[in-house]
Amino acid sequence: MEQTLLGLAGVVAVGIAAQWVAWRLRAPAILLLLMAGVLAGSVTGWLDPDALLGDALFPVVSLSVAIILFEGGLSLDVAELASIGRAVRNLTTVGALVTWVGASVAARFVLGFDLGLSALLGAILIVTGPTVIMPLLRQIRPTRSVASIVRWEGLVNDPIGAILAVLVFDVLVAQGLQGGATAATLGIVKVLGIGGALGAVGALLMVMLLARHWVPDFLQSPVALALVVTVFAAANAAMDDAGLLAVTLMGSILASQKRVSIHHILEFKENLRVLLISVLFVILAARLPIDDPVYRDPRGVIFLAILILGVRPLSTALAMIGTEATWRERLFVAWMAPRGIVAAAVASVFALELAERGYPGADRLVPIVFLVIVGTVVIYGLTARPVARLLGVASPNPQGVLIVGASRWVRDLATTLEGLGIDTLLIDSNWRNVARARQRGLRAIYGDVLSEQLLKDVPLDGLGRALAMTPNDEINALASLHLGDEFGRARVFQLPSGDEGGARQPGALPAHLRGRLLFSPEATYAEMTRRYQGGAQVKATPLTDTFDYEALQARYGERALPLFVVTESGGLRVVEASDMPRPKAGQYVVSLVAEIEEPPRPPGAEPGERVGAEDLSS
Repeated sequence: MEQTLLGLAGVVAVGIAAQWVAWRLRAPAILLLLMAGVLAGSVTGWLDPDALLGDALFPVVSLSVAIILFEGGLSLDVAELASIGRAVRNLTTVGALVTWVGASVAARFVLGFDLGLSALLGAILIVTGPTVIMPLLRQIRPTRSVASIVRWEGLVNDPIGAILAVLVFDVLVAQGLQGGATAATLGIVKVLGIGGALGAVGALLMVMLLARHWVPDFLQSPVALALVVTVFAAANAAMDDAGLLAVTLMGSILASQKRVSIHHILEFKENLRVLLISVLFVILAARLPIDDPVYRDPRGVIFLAILILGVRPLSTALAMIGTEATWRERLFVAWMAPRGIVAAAVASVFALELAERGYPGADRLVPIVFLVIVGTVVIYGLTARPVARLLGVASPNPQGVLIVGASRWVRDLATTLEGLGIDTLLIDSNWRNVARARQRGLRAIYGDVLSEQLLKDVPLDGLGRALAMTPNDEINALASLHLGDEFGRARVFQLPSGDEGGARQPGALPAHLRGRLLFSPEATYAEMTRRYQGGAQVKATPLTDTFDYEALQARYGERALPLFVVTESGGLRVVEASDMPRPKAGQYVVSLVAEIEEPPRPPGAEPGERVGAEDLSS
C-alpha cells in the first residue's frame, strides 16, 4: 500500500516537475515528459506502471484520454468555422484518408508490418497533437487564418483517428474477411449512433442542469466531470471506444450553445488537462524498453522521413484544393503535423489488447508511435518558426492588441481599432462583459489572464502588444508582469493607478513591477469611465494636409484624450503617459472625445458641416 502511494505521488511530482522545467527552458513539454518517463522507467527501473496500476492501467489510460478529448471538444465552437470551414473539412476528411493510406503503405513496405497492423498504425497516426501544436503556434505567431486551420485540424483529428483505429481494431480481431467487413460496418453504425446520441444527451443534460440552476457554482465542474465519465463509460459499454466520439461531441455542443455559461467548467478543465497529460505521458513513456530493437532499426527513421516529407505534404496538397489558402499558407500547414498524447495513449491501449490476444507484432506498435512522436516534435519544434518566417506567414511585427478587460468603453475602443484593421482580443473574468463583446462581433475570451494555461490556449497570432485596462489596479500590474514574458516588457501597457507620480509617493509602484503607462497620468480607469459616462466617445480621426494634428487639438482641446495613432501602413502606436507621438498627414488618431453641441464652423460653412476630414465614430 505504501509503495503504491509513493509511486503515484512520484508520478505526479515527476510530471509536474517536467512541465516546470519545460516552461523554464521554453521547450516543448512533451519532450521533457517523455525523457522523465524513460528515465523513471527503463533507465532507473524506479517506475513500473504495470506493477503500480495492475489491471487498472487500461481503464486509467482510457479515462484520461476521454477527459482530454472532452477538454478539446470544449474548444470546438462551430461558429468559428465560418472562414476556415472548407479547409478544416478537407483536412479532416481527404487529408485524414490520404494520411491513413500513406502511413499504412509505408508501414507495410518499410517497417514490414502485416496488412492489419499497418492499417491500425496508419489510423493512429492520423491524430495530430493539439497539446503540442498550441505551444508551437504561440511561439511562432503565424497569421490568424493559418493558425486557426492548424489548431482546428489538430482538435478535430483526435477523435477521427481514434475512432478509425477502433474500427480497424474490430476488423483485426474479427474472424475472416466477411466477418471483418461486417464488424467494420456495424462498428461505424454503432459508433456514430451510440457515441453521437450519448454525447448529445450528456451535453443537453448538462445545459438543462445549469439553465434550471439545479447545480451550484462550486459543483458545476465536478458534476460536469462526473457526467463526462458516465457518458464515456456508458458509450464504451454499448460499443468499444464509442466513448471517444461521445465525449468529444459533448464538449463541442457545450462550447457551441449560447443558452448557459460554462465558465466554471472551462476554468476547471485547464488544470485537469495539464495534470492528466503530465501523468499519462510519464506512465506511458515508463513502459518503453529503451533497448527495444525498433530504436536501432534504420527503417524507423526512414518511416518517419516518409511521414514528414511525403505523406503530410501530399495529404495537405490534396486537401487544400479549392480552398482560399495561399500557397505559402499551404506549405506551412504541410510542415505542421506533430503527434502527441492521444496518439500515444491510443497506441498503448490497442497494443495492450492485441498483446493479450496474442497478435503477432503487437509489441512493435508502441515503440514506433513514440518514435514518431519524438521525431515530429523535435523536427517541427526546431524548424517551424524559421519556416514560417521564410514563407511570410508569421507576423514579424504583429500590430494586434491583447486587451485585459472588456468593460463598455473598452469594447468601444476595440471596435474602433478593428474598424481600422487592428486585430484585438479581449480577456475578462466577467462573463457578462465577454458575452456583450461577442455580441458586437469582437473576439473575447472568458478567463483569468493570470492563468499560465490560458496563454497556452489563447490564439495570440497577430497580437504584438498587451493592454491591461481592468478596474483593478493590482490586477493590471500583475497582468503586465505576467504578460511581459510573452510580449516583452516594452510592449506591455497598463492604465495609471493615479499614484505613479514618483518614488516620493508611498503608493507608487516601481517601473519594474508594472507595465508602461497608457494615455496620460490622469487616465485612470475611474477617470476614463467618468468621461465615458459623461458622454465622451471613442473616435478615429484621419489627418490630412489641411486638417493636421494641430487642427485637431484646436478643435477639441482638452476634450480629446489621444489614445492611439494608426500609421499609413497600418502600424499601431500606443500613446504613453510620458510620450505623445506627433501624428502626421495620412494617419489616424484614435481619441476619447467629449462631444459638443455644435463644432465651430468656418465662415460660409453650412450648419452641421465638419471642419477638415470626417471623423470615424465607433
